Amino acid sequence: MSRYLVTGGAGFIGRQVCRELAEAGHEVKVLDALIEQVHGPGAGSVEVEGAEVLRGDVRDAESVRRAIAGVDGVFHLAAEVGVGQSMYEIERYVSGNDVGTAVLLQELIEQPVERIVVASSMSVYGEGRYKTEDGRVVDDARRDPARIAAGDWTVRTAEGEPLEPVGTDETKPVDLASIYALTKYCQEQQVLIFGNAYKMDAVALRLFNVFGPGQALSNPYTGVLANFSSRIAKGQAPTIFEDGEQRRDFVHVNDVARAFRLAMERPEAKGEVINIGSGRSYPITEVARMVAAAMGSPIQPEVMMKARSGDIRNCFSDIGKARRLLGFEPSRSLEDGSSLAELAAWVASQQVTDRNDEMRRHLEARGLVA
Repeated sequence: MSRYLVTGGAGFIGRQVCRELAEAGHEVKVLDALIEQVHGPGAGSVEVEGAEVLRGDVRDAESVRRAIAGVDGVFHLAAEVGVGQSMYEIERYVSGNDVGTAVLLQELIEQPVERIVVASSMSVYGEGRYKTEDGRVVDDARRDPARIAAGDWTVRTAEGEPLEPVGTDETKPVDLASIYALTKYCQEQQVLIFGNAYKMDAVALRLFNVFGPGQALSNPYTGVLANFSSRIAKGQAPTIFEDGEQRRDFVHVNDVARAFRLAMERPEAKGEVINIGSGRSYPITEVARMVAAAMGSPIQPEVMMKARSGDIRNCFSDIGKARRLLGFEPSRSLEDGSSLAELAAWVASQQVTDRNDEMRRHLEARGLVA
């Protein structure tokens, strides 16, 4: 039995990681700032199943020092999350994500652990991997802002040839399209550089879109399915940027929690960056309709035909490396029936606050939607 710290352990993914570890027989500590946007107003304290909870900001050295005392490993999930919000609350994201990680690592110099596993993000890839009609792989695809402004959402070559999205693996170079992506890449690289310098094992998991019960329904900046569910629960249409045909990868939170445990346990994972996704891709409009059907609602999504600054068109995972190094295989999917039914039942049991319109106002006021 080992003792682990989970930073951000009171959050959506963190709670599932704690449960996964406790069920495997480990002792678990949580360090979480319990911010209002995620946990709601007045969240002075929370309980996390199978874990001791310490309230504290990961940027506070004393809180971190107390939290890492006596632990064998650290799962670093504490972060500000959301592409759109990161584009106007820049100091908040850089401070919370990158300064917070720096404080954690500095304290680990004096209290070393066997391994640290950090939550990174698929957002670091920017656009995913593409190929041309003749099969040539394109790793540096970017859309022309002028074409986007004209309503052409397709990713094309410089000559205008449309490109086909394919699975993205870890060999694709990063291409940072948002402040959030920048901070997540900084987090993962800080951890990997630190681990190499101080001879502590380090692993970075690049998470794709995580779904499942427990996600903050009042936070419109994180979780596509949580956002859709909140709108539908309030009788409102889910709003989708562009034409809704952009493709994403959705992975169940239970599978993600298992991947974190495996990343701590498997010697082969040392020093690696590993995708954690479902290995499947879904058009966003199809996902919105699937959620509505699971919730018993006839509501159809509102396709805005507008682009949001920092968004990419297509990115979905190739999880061959996770299979090889972690023995990871997703056990849940969007279309298996039970996953979305479980989510719908959980949403029905919650008090939902829909803040999607507030998010849109913030973005539009700053010229981040065109």
